[in-house]
Amino acid sequence: MFLSNVGLGRLVVLGFRQVGSSFRMFGDLFEEDYSSVSNYQYGKEKKLKTKALEPPAPREFTNLSGIRNQGGTCYLNSLLQTLHFTPEFREALFSLGPEELGSFEDKDKPDAKVRIIPLQLQRLFAQLLLLDQDAASTEDLTDSFGWTSNEEMRQHDVQELNRILFSALETSLVGTSGHDLINRLYHGTVVNQVVCKECKNVSEKQEDFLDLTVAVKNVSGLEDALWTMYIEEEVFDCDNLYHCGTCDRLVKATKSAKLRKLPPFLTVSLLRFNFDFVKRERYKETSCYTFPVRINLKPFCEQSDSDDLEYVYDLFSVIIHKGGCYGGHYHVYIKDVDHLGNWQFQEEKSKPDVTLKDLQNEEEIDDDPLIILKAILLQEENNVIPVDQLGQKLLKKIGTSWNKKYRKQCGPLRKFLQLHSQIFLLSSDESTVSLLKNGSLQAESDFQRNDQHIFKTLTSESPGLNDRPSCSHWFDINDSKVQPIKEKDIERQFQGKESAYMLFYRKSQLQRPPEARANPRYGIPCHLLNEMDAANIELQTKRAEWDSTNSNLELRLHLGPHYHFFNGALHPVVSQAESVWDLTFDKRKTLGDLRQSIFQLLEFWEGDMVLSVAKFVPAGLHVYQMLDGDDLTLCELEIADGEDLFVWNGVEVGGIPIPTGSDCEPLLLHVLHLATSSEGGRCPRLVESPHVFPSNAEVGAVLTALAVPVGVLFISATDPAGEEDWVAIPEEDLKKTFREQGLRNQSSVLVQDSSDDNSSLLTQGKWFTGMNEISWLQVQNLCELESEEKQVKVSATVNTVVFDIRIKAIKELKLMKELAENSCLRPIDRNGKLLRPVPDSYTVKEAELKMGSSLGLCPGKAPTSSQLFLFFTVGSDVQPGTEMEIIVEETVSVRDCLKLMLEKSGLLGDTWHLRKMDWCYEAGEPLCEEDATLRELMICSGDTLLLIEGKLPPPGFLKVSVWWYQPGGPTGHWKSHPDQMHGTPSPGGVWRAASTQGAPGDLHGEVSLLYLGDLEISEDATVAELKSQAMTLSSSSERVVPSPAFLRAWTVEGRRPGRLLRVNRQPLKEYKLGRKTEICLEPLQKEENLGITNSKVAAVWGPGVLLQPCRTFP
Repeated sequence: MFLSNVGLGRLVVLGFRQVGSSFRMFGDLFEEDYSSVSNYQYGKEKKLKTKALEPPAPREFTNLSGIRNQGGTCYLNSLLQTLHFTPEFREALFSLGPEELGSFEDKDKPDAKVRIIPLQLQRLFAQLLLLDQDAASTEDLTDSFGWTSNEEMRQHDVQELNRILFSALETSLVGTSGHDLINRLYHGTVVNQVVCKECKNVSEKQEDFLDLTVAVKNVSGLEDALWTMYIEEEVFDCDNLYHCGTCDRLVKATKSAKLRKLPPFLTVSLLRFNFDFVKRERYKETSCYTFPVRINLKPFCEQSDSDDLEYVYDLFSVIIHKGGCYGGHYHVYIKDVDHLGNWQFQEEKSKPDVTLKDLQNEEEIDDDPLIILKAILLQEENNVIPVDQLGQKLLKKIGTSWNKKYRKQCGPLRKFLQLHSQIFLLSSDESTVSLLKNGSLQAESDFQRNDQHIFKTLTSESPGLNDRPSCSHWFDINDSKVQPIKEKDIERQFQGKESAYMLFYRKSQLQRPPEARANPRYGIPCHLLNEMDAANIELQTKRAEWDSTNSNLELRLHLGPHYHFFNGALHPVVSQAESVWDLTFDKRKTLGDLRQSIFQLLEFWEGDMVLSVAKFVPAGLHVYQMLDGDDLTLCELEIADGEDLFVWNGVEVGGIPIPTGSDCEPLLLHVLHLATSSEGGRCPRLVESPHVFPSNAEVGAVLTALAVPVGVLFISATDPAGEEDWVAIPEEDLKKTFREQGLRNQSSVLVQDSSDDNSSLLTQGKWFTGMNEISWLQVQNLCELESEEKQVKVSATVNTVVFDIRIKAIKELKLMKELAENSCLRPIDRNGKLLRPVPDSYTVKEAELKMGSSLGLCPGKAPTSSQLFLFFTVGSDVQPGTEMEIIVEETVSVRDCLKLMLEKSGLLGDTWHLRKMDWCYEAGEPLCEEDATLRELMICSGDTLLLIEGKLPPPGFLKVSVWWYQPGGPTGHWKSHPDQMHGTPSPGGVWRAASTQGAPGDLHGEVSLLYLGDLEISEDATVAELKSQAMTLSSSSERVVPSPAFLRAWTVEGRRPGRLLRVNRQPLKEYKLGRKTEICLEPLQKEENLGITNSKVAAVWGPGVLLQPCRTFP
């Protein structure tokens, strides 16, 4: 938020909008982020509304709504909250009906007068009062001011905004019964008098004000400033005489000012910002400036016979600025006059004046869960609350959860509620709980008697508790955040960088009607009440849908019988596809529910079932933590989305005990040692081999694994210069564990056998081969030009530039100098594959080249910083060494990149698309956005793209390959799938795959799939519509099926039926099938309504639970 005291620029003040012409309200007043949006459009500029995926959160414990900051509107939010908490202003605005202001429905009618600003303020105030959301939006209101997304960023000040907003409102309400709204509530007058000391003639000049501006510099506080302004007199004498019109000459005189008319609401602006004429810069006054909560203005007014109470004002709002004169942030302290909010504080844990009896009572109450649960339910509407929210509110109330505080002695929360059925009533599905009528009456008396020991509650829901005038409910409203504060907290804003900037007072004689107390619906017109009620119902529906959708966890189940333990970790016996199952499960359900669901799936399981958290490490799958506590929900167990769970008996796998826990996590180390010659001796060549060790094993286990009785171990270390050294491990440290020694996955270890040739030496803690440190790179000649040497070693350090290495290699290989302008270096991996070229400007360290590694000197320049070097191949069956290469600009589109690759590979046609190869060398998701650039899709140099035949379906459509699934074996002849990439169908287009235990194939023995054809179908279509369209394929006409209801639909995964598409009316997009998928249809003897227990493979056990086979890789 920025400040300015120089005005707000251009302003066209028109209070209503004549449809057909657009007016700019407030000009360039607001500074917002450009993602903001609106329902309204002004002029030629149009803004798009960003669709919020998650519904706004409900109000917090204060029961008050904040206002979202659009990016720089904290000053606007603070002023709007002040106006909202001025009930007389709010209700006067509500009193103006559609007959005077018009309505939003008429805004597009040619001759309609629609006063947008007051209508938007009405709606905003109604939302702040009634809409169950933590923060309201001002986007529609700022749109009514004429703000647009490309408005120039300007600096603005809340004091200026207050004056301009009032001026705009006055203009907006011309011609309505509210035309004098601002004048009636905020208008006052000041009279300036000059008295001639000669003739006593009095000259007067009256001035109007909507707010008083008072000095801060060299003034101790508000009363001191008012004294200076309205009590002290200015004397004209000596060289500064006054010309009296009556005397017609210069005379001595006195000048003074008095408040003549006081408004019901007095706004005071503090001049915190000044200009230093010496330093020639602005600065903020941060000195102490006091102001009273109640002030008597009679001494500052003209004398009259009015009652003193007419001059008494109470503070009800303080707008606070935090920061300096060139930027900062606003928030506001507001007094809740109508007690609309819930004003409560948690009691401090220790007080010196608390008696022993009070402490004993407090402990008794805190230890009695019945009293606390009843107190929570009493504060809920209709005394009803979801059981999950009851646990959350208990946590907020006492600071600890049910499981930690009461579960040991009282059992699970639901069980406790069931045992006290004389007080609590659980719904049939046990999702909600309510207080029985007799329990409610008893709980209310307990709550009133005992709640003071738990919370210091001053809430609007119990008006009779706090009728004392001194009990003022104050809140700190900071954009979206609303917090209760105490009246004494205002004193903190007297001085400092965070200090009061505007003060708002109301006459103490202004009384609120009793029916307005704690009643947010008071004074709101019926049409807005109905609108807010409907909006709340819609919010509840959206939250329920969001909660249902986002309460599911995607879990991966690893079945123990399908794994075996070797080389320090778990590995699948056959494949991951047969060993891992995807499970969608509701995180609000318990561990016991999860275990029971898995039991229902795995009918072959015998004995105990233990669920453990597992993770993939480079060595394989490792089991970490055993899950315990069947009554705990997955949320309480902190099970994460995408968690890997190992299903086993908790002891062994395949007869081998399994080490568990992070202490024995397997480490994959790269062990380097001298190679063994055919004669059994040592070669001067280093070889590298992977080895797995538990983290808690001794480092000396490396020597044992290599059958080296006595030797020296070295670990890689980096010296201050950034060069890699090999540092010897002292003999006494060989008994330390790998973790204590600081070794991690992928660490390298060098081994020197004591019997090795002395040409391998250890000098000053560094490893040497021969007499020279390993400080070279090997460059091979791959330029197809003859040379005396096929490869050379080029000396280098980690800081050597690649360009220098390339030039040295060309010289030592005695190649043509012309290659210096048209060649590049490419790393060669262990399989002999050439990797992407290395830029000449990189150092060895930046290029991540290892000393001793091989590089290929190749023709052609390396790509520039704006280009990408890509591999590509045709089809998804990638064979090493068959990839083609291409250099393209990173800004090229997917469509153009596809054309270039087709041209280079000599392919024709427009029925191709690109896919990125994933890390396990399989075709990943297609690059669907053909107009997107490679950079936008995060394609990097060295990536491999696959040219796949087949055009992608248009957006919103799926391409479905349809197969016929005949459990008893095929009859007839069928053509094979033309695009089939994986496996070879049986003659006649039939796939056969043997079943595997635990997979769907065990239902029918041998699996037979016959290809019918392809469909393009909308992702909004249902499963029933998919079946109907599949029956229209020409190949399916040979099959006699009475109707689509006699078909089951399965996904095809691993060449066999996978996931059952169970619900005929469910849209295909909810199954997340992907843009290109395969479906098989199974004929049935009769129609069936497939229920929850009909399919072992689909394994749907209730809301939010879905099991399906899934391909995963370590």
